[in-house]
Amino acid sequence: MIITLKTQPFFPLNPSKTLTPNFQILNSQSPGQIPITTSNSGLRFHNKLIYLKTLNVNPQKALQQNPNFRSAPLKSLKLVENCLLSMGIERSAYGKIFDMHPQLLTCDPYIDLYPVFDFLLNEVNIPFLDIRNAVVRCPRLLVCDVDDIMRPAFCFLKNLGFVRMNAISCQTTLLLVLSVEVTIMPKLDYLISLGFAYDEVARMVVRSPALLTYSVANNLMPKIEYLLNVMGRDLGELKGFPQYFSFSLEGKIKRRHGLLVKHGLTMPLPEMLKISDGEFNSRLIERKLWLLSRR
Repeated sequence: MIITLKTQPFFPLNPSKTLTPNFQILNSQSPGQIPITTSNSGLRFHNKLIYLKTLNVNPQKALQQNPNFRSAPLKSLKLVENCLLSMGIERSAYGKIFDMHPQLLTCDPYIDLYPVFDFLLNEVNIPFLDIRNAVVRCPRLLVCDVDDIMRPAFCFLKNLGFVRMNAISCQTTLLLVLSVEVTIMPKLDYLISLGFAYDEVARMVVRSPALLTYSVANNLMPKIEYLLNVMGRDLGELKGFPQYFSFSLEGKIKRRHGLLVKHGLTMPLPEMLKISDGEFNSRLIERKLWLLSRR
């Protein structure tokens, strides 16, 4: 289901209006809320704390990281909840979302949230039913500026090869929060500096999108150095298996390479890393027995 929004404002200014035939902004009272029947500020603040607890949000942390919460009226807080509910994001996800980005508790949905949803739905073409998964997977989407960060990243990623069957989906929307200049380009430049052509790097990234999220200093460089200097392998192997960078250097790569060396065996990178520990050990035994049988 797609929300077609081409003119400002992005969504109705009246929260009681529907966004789509099947999804309506909700104005129901949250479970556990104490009805506000007095102007006493202490009681109003107490109600807000109870409200946060119904959302599985730590009130103390929210207050520390978002001082505006103290003075925000409960009605404005509920507008944020209503916005998320209208996009299919259920209450059980709010603890994670607001814990990571407590500033969202006091944001203006019509300025800060609906433009993000409009961009995801109508430009990135994320299906409505996948919006929930995209946001839960990467809550940072809700606090990233569309014009400064997400739209430039989206255009760059399309040019890189994230189109058609490889188009950005709810599984890869986290790439949209990456700055092209600060985050994406340093990874590409490093891989090109190793001798890969730009087109080769582009294919590697499309095949393993997580490459763009790894640190050059803490991930890419140490693993490249180990691959070349210790394992004695060729960089060309990475063209077909860029997922190499997604495996732990200490926890898997070094340990399995050490076992292969100990037994005088070799394996292609995918076979060495993708299989489970049990399967890896079984193949070690099989190959060791095969070598012994040929003596």
